[in-house]
Amino acid sequence: MTFKQKIHQQYQQLVQDRIDVFRDMIVALTEDSKNDAKGSAGDKHETALSMMHIEQEKLNHKLKEVLAQKAILDKIDSTTIATTIIVGSLVKANGFYLYLSTALPKIAVEGTTVIALSPQSPLGNKLMGNQVSFSFEINGTNYLIEEIA
Repeated sequence: MTFKQKIHQQYQQLVQDRIDVFRDMIVALTEDSKNDAKGSAGDKHETALSMMHIEQEKLNHKLKEVLAQKAILDKIDSTTIATTIIVGSLVKANGFYLYLSTALPKIAVEGTTVIALSPQSPLGNKLMGNQVSFSFEINGTNYLIEEIA
């Protein structure tokens, strides 16, 4: 398995873990609201149910976001190596490894820090379609593309 494939796999696992956590939290809230409905009455009961419903809506929204990230990752073929930067490219610029996919937390793979970024981000947008040796500036920082995998 290549370094890029390991990165892709780790990000897929991270996103799947988040999906599982959000689904578990939604199920727990649903169970709590059912149990609360059996044993309470009055305004206090209505307020508690309303708060649980609001929390459930927030969790559903977060779950949708993570499912969208999963869909992006699922479309990426981590075995593809392009000479120009595309979605799914692993780019080394200024000594940093950047994985163009979707905005996700940085991870460490084989002791190397990797940052996943969206092609719509300012840095991702500048990288897209360019090749090794391309240099550019964002917010006063100069970048040089060293490698593309």
